[in-house]
Amino acid sequence: MRPPPGGRTRRRGLSLGVLALCVAAARCLQSQGVSLYIPQPAINATVEEDILLSVDYSCHGIPTIEWKYTSSWGVQKIVEWKPGTQANISQSHKDRVCTFDNGSIQLFSVGVRDSGSYIVTVTERLGSSRFGTIVLHVSEILYEDLHFVAVFLAFLVAVAALLISLMWVCNKCAYKFQRKRRHKLKESTTEEIELQDVEC
Repeated sequence: MRPPPGGRTRRRGLSLGVLALCVAAARCLQSQGVSLYIPQPAINATVEEDILLSVDYSCHGIPTIEWKYTSSWGVQKIVEWKPGTQANISQSHKDRVCTFDNGSIQLFSVGVRDSGSYIVTVTERLGSSRFGTIVLHVSEILYEDLHFVAVFLAFLVAVAALLISLMWVCNKCAYKFQRKRRHKLKESTTEEIELQDVEC
């Protein structure tokens, strides 16, 4: 016995309805998630520079943003805040950190000790979160080496100037000596000619 043709249509319609409901639920869950973008995951800096650790996020509602610093000495919390509220900055980074509503932070006057990985975590109110990492490398300018090079170059310039001056003085003395010698030679030649004339 065949089932009535309307039964198949109803089942198909029910299946399509369940499928559409699943797709809508998945999209709704995706839209509630957090997305995080880090434009510059590695930064090279020199001592005393101000560095911007730039990120950007998108989510529904106001998230909690947290930054941590990891190095060979361990993990250290830097700051935690919700955009639009007062930031909770750790004692180690007081007066050295500025926060922005897009999740970025700025570090003032970095030193070699600030080299390491900086982990940002953006957590939504419903519990979903994303994290990203920025690696910072701070190198020291060796002013002593530059000072030594500058002094050495100045010394070389002074020696070169002294040698050029000595060569100029020697050249002048040689020229004067040759001039006197020519003059004496000329005088002695004139005296010989005069003597010859007298003898004749």
